[in-house]
Amino acid sequence: MPTTHLAGPILVIGTGLLGTSVGLGLRQRGLNVWLSDPSPSAQIVAQDIGAGTILNAGRPLAPELVVVGAPPDVTASVVAQALLDYPSATVVDIASVKESILAGVQADPRITDEHLTRYVGTHPMAGREKSGPAAARGELFTSMPWVICPHTGTRGQSIKTAEALAIDLGASVARMNAQDHDASVALISHFPQVASSLIASRLMNAPGHSLALAGNGLRDTTRIAASDPKLWIQILSHNAGSLVPILRGMHEDLERLIGTLENPTGPGALLDLAQLMGEGNAGQARIPGKHGAPPQAFALVTIVVQDKPGQVAKLLTEIGDAGINVEDVRVEHSAGHQVGLVDVSVIPGRREELVTVLSALGWKVVQ
Repeated sequence: MPTTHLAGPILVIGTGLLGTSVGLGLRQRGLNVWLSDPSPSAQIVAQDIGAGTILNAGRPLAPELVVVGAPPDVTASVVAQALLDYPSATVVDIASVKESILAGVQADPRITDEHLTRYVGTHPMAGREKSGPAAARGELFTSMPWVICPHTGTRGQSIKTAEALAIDLGASVARMNAQDHDASVALISHFPQVASSLIASRLMNAPGHSLALAGNGLRDTTRIAASDPKLWIQILSHNAGSLVPILRGMHEDLERLIGTLENPTGPGALLDLAQLMGEGNAGQARIPGKHGAPPQAFALVTIVVQDKPGQVAKLLTEIGDAGINVEDVRVEHSAGHQVGLVDVSVIPGRREELVTVLSALGWKVVQ
């Protein structure tokens, strides 16, 4: 078995996507995991796929760590109960909001300062559009940021245990206070979700012939609109204070854009449009690139592939055989034709070599 920083046992309360993924990842490392969920079917599914063993009522347990994967609306009360039920355990939650949950735990009249020393708010920055235990993956957190948000009273050992959880699951540990965390995720997670959902909502009554023309641009911008609405109602309401100023800023930009487009030939209209688009370019360029490094301009090579099994795998294998590393790849189907377009990104200095290699192997490279 691989070396782990946790010793176990670990109790996971809440067997949704994240909680079950935590259980799967820890079990793959040989740790003893127990499961609990108000939904009998959810915890049975989690147990059946190997995330741990259901904790029967009344069974004595002294876990090293309790991981609370409950919905945000009830996370604080579940954390508080876990602090009371397991007096020697570190208790962490994995909800995507932190300030409101910390305040809720602190406000619980049963919880003392001593209890609070064992609580650590955390947030694994990983997920899927699908929800529930059946969508869980033990590798979900690999190389993803996992934010640790200790409060001023958290003891050092509990912080170390929370970080050990993230490390054992292959995540990259970051540390922030709850306020900075909520402001950050409002901008980079919650705001994009709202924007994607608003865009997708415009499609509800769109004519079928219009949607038939849709390409990857629309799919990319609306992908996360497929996320679980019940969960997002809670997330957005718990982080409204951080999200509203961002939405007001977008509202101002939309009003500016609408005003310009209402008179697109007016004085300064084209300059204003150029500035708006340029601001978008500048913002996008600040998003970190591969492995969190500064963004790099990769060269793009587009290849036509037949829409049949094994073609994309064959293409990538032959690129690998040529000793050229693929920095990014995406596939777009051609509407009305039995072909697809594969966009392969490589470092600029290898582009011409890749084009030569693929052309010699019979691939059709779009020039």
